[in-house]
Amino acid sequence: MSGRYLLDTNIVIALFANDAAVHQQMADAAEVLIPSVVLGELYYGARKSGQVERNIDRLDEFAARSSIVNCDVAVARRYGQVKDRLRQKGHPIPENDIWIAAAALDQKLTLVTRDDHFHYIDDLTLLAW
Repeated sequence: MSGRYLLDTNIVIALFANDAAVHQQMADAAEVLIPSVVLGELYYGARKSGQVERNIDRLDEFAARSSIVNCDVAVARRYGQVKDRLRQKGHPIPENDIWIAAAALDQKLTLVTRDDHFHYIDDLTLLAW
């Protein structure tokens, strides 16, 4: 399988946990990107962990070798569209996940996640690893 993928937090956590399926999919992917919002969630998790410095160092290394998708004006505009559409449909989802979806839509990337609530977002291409 090849393609351009944006990873959700739960997939990066699975990667760190040495999930064999995630490692195989990563090896087969043409391009894998990480939203800056996901990094924020991961750094927060590291701060709550019992091994703060070790986990932050691991994230710093991961971030340094990853392609990061930042939140810019185009992503912010897309965020507003996605959030409003979810409101109209009566299907709110966590705020950070709206930002992640907006980044995937803006960059025309397949979002890799294990969260079902992303299915409420129109035109979002999803994949579960």
